[in-house]
This record gives sequence, structure tokens and C-alpha cells, in this order.
Amino acid sequence: MTTNNVTIPASTRVSTRALLTGGIVAGPLYVAVWLGQAFTREAFDITRHPASLLANGGPGWIQTANFVIAGLLSIGAAAGLRRTLTGRGSRWAPRLLGAYGVGLLLAALFPADPAAGFPAGTPADYAEISARGMGHFVAGTVGFTGLIAGCLVVAAHYRSIGRTAFSRYSAATGILFFGAFAGLSAGAGSRPTIIAFGVAVLLGWTWIAAVCADQHRNA
Repeated sequence: MTTNNVTIPASTRVSTRALLTGGIVAGPLYVAVWLGQAFTREAFDITRHPASLLANGGPGWIQTANFVIAGLLSIGAAAGLRRTLTGRGSRWAPRLLGAYGVGLLLAALFPADPAAGFPAGTPADYAEISARGMGHFVAGTVGFTGLIAGCLVVAAHYRSIGRTAFSRYSAATGILFFGAFAGLSAGAGSRPTIIAFGVAVLLGWTWIAAVCADQHRNA
């Protein structure tokens, strides 16, 4: 197969497909682990607590591992996209998706602080931010900025090759995610902003899976 004017051996082609498959499964795996904990961890309320808080408490290692696995799969998917995307946005789209993966790894390294009654025993009005909590905020900013910008760059790519529907889908995902992230940052943990952000996370992972599945056909 020839990609970006470079002939890729069959062994590498298989590797590219594996990387893109990782991008396809990353989201469903992340969401399954997130929701599995959300409905079983004591004191966790999915309408009040973002997924990041699950990294606290005894079973917190599960969400930490979830961040690490999702981050590595996203970085791998970015490497796969680097081999398959051509034309406008082919250089920056993989880098931006890779930044999202790095953000997930940093989120594992710097867990979110306990807040709003979680984990069990935390005061309902507790909202202090430690150094690690600030690190988590930086991680989210890096990762989500990469994802949002990646959506817009990929939208430009698909528009340049005449795939208007996929272009609009990508742009809409980026705009909606930006709105949800901005709302979360400004909403001080209100229920509407937590719910909206949870929906945005689902949309973001769905978009990553859709792009990787589309490019898998070119690998």
C-alpha cells in the first residue's frame, strides 16, 4: 500500500490496522469502565461527579488504569492516522489526537481532588484544589484542547476531499465539546454542566471511533 507517497510493507499495514482498531475500541472500553464504576461506587452520582473523581478512594486505581489504557490507545490511533491521512490536515490531525492521549496519561498521573461528597466521607461542599488537582486541570486543558482542535482540523480535511457530511459531523463534535468543556469550567460543578460534559465525552469518543473506522478502510 502507498500512503503519503511512501510504500508501506504488508507487515506495517497490519500494524496500522491494529493501531486504528485500538482507536475504535478505546472509547467503548473507556465508557464501559466509567459507567460500570459510576453505578457501583458508593456515593458517586453521575449527575454531580465527573468521571475523573473515580480515581479517588480504594478502587481509584481502576479509573487511573482506564485513563492510561485510553491514553495509550489514543496515541496509537494517532500514529495510525498519521499513516493513512493525506492532504489537508494530515500533519496536524494526528498530532492533536496524540495530544488528547497525552492529556489522558497526565490525568492518570495527576488525579482530580475529592469533591462534592465523593469519595464517601468527603464533605458535600468540599472543593479545595491541591497541586495535583491543578495538574489534573492542566491535563484536561491539554487533552480537550487537542480533541477540540483535532475535530476542526479533521473537519477541514474531509471538506477538502468533498466529504461534506463527515466534515460537518467533525465540526459539530468539536463545537459541542468546546461548549461543554467551557460550561464545566465556568459552572462550578452544577448538575447541568456535569451532565452536558458527560454527554460531550460520549460524543468525543464516538467521533474518534468513527474517524478511525473510516481510515481503517484505507489502511
